[in-house]
Amino acid sequence: MTGKGEAAIDLEAEYNNRARVPDHLAVLRRWREAAEAARAAAPPLEIAYGPGAREVMDLFSAGDSAPVAVFLHGGYWQALDKSWFSGLAPALNALGVSLAIPSYDLAPAVRLGHILRQVRAAADAVRARTGVRPLVFGHSAGGHMAAGLLSEGRASAAVAISGVFDLAPLIPTSLNAALGLDANEAAALSPIHWPVPNGSTPGGTVLDCVVGADESPEFLRQSRMMADLWGAKGVETRYEALPGLDHFTVLDPLFDPDSPLVARLAALATR
Repeated sequence: MTGKGEAAIDLEAEYNNRARVPDHLAVLRRWREAAEAARAAAPPLEIAYGPGAREVMDLFSAGDSAPVAVFLHGGYWQALDKSWFSGLAPALNALGVSLAIPSYDLAPAVRLGHILRQVRAAADAVRARTGVRPLVFGHSAGGHMAAGLLSEGRASAAVAISGVFDLAPLIPTSLNAALGLDANEAAALSPIHWPVPNGSTPGGTVLDCVVGADESPEFLRQSRMMADLWGAKGVETRYEALPGLDHFTVLDPLFDPDSPLVARLAALATR
């Protein structure tokens, strides 16, 4: 619980999405089923971006000259891998966009800073392959990392879906048992404190902050805060709360080639 001059906030309830969404396992099963179907229909090319066992990404190609988007998965930096999200590829491929999905090492085996170095390497490997900075988009922990890559000039644009941009509220929650963040590390690794990609350095200056309208007030606040903060400093930001969607179903539009979210990703990938 926290509160200084305001009503106390139950941070565990706000940020523990698996506890907050009782049927999340059914959604994860749908992700797995869609992933298996996508891999069976069009097996990806597996590309190593580093020497580690998990430093690999799947590339679902839409053609040799197609732009490549990079998806960074969620799981609070401590769960899941690339194989869960192959089902996102068909919708983007249908619009002429290739999709790269990297795995990365997980906490508590590694620190969050190590994971950030890995996703930097993955994005840089895509750029080396294509000659251009990729669109980077991610969910939850992946949204945090997508914003970070944009800040560092490694992305042409970023779409952060249900991102966490200020890590300090995670410190008193059970989610931090694996992460081991203290106040200094949380501040250092929070994109709200990172350089703003306002055109003064190479890289993109577009950040979309998308969140499910049925997510916790803290997740809504985080996305709104990030869009407002960077938008006031020269970034082209958008904030959108998708009606009827929670922290897990917020990915549902990514499976539909006719959804506005997929259309937005395709437009950003080809701009």
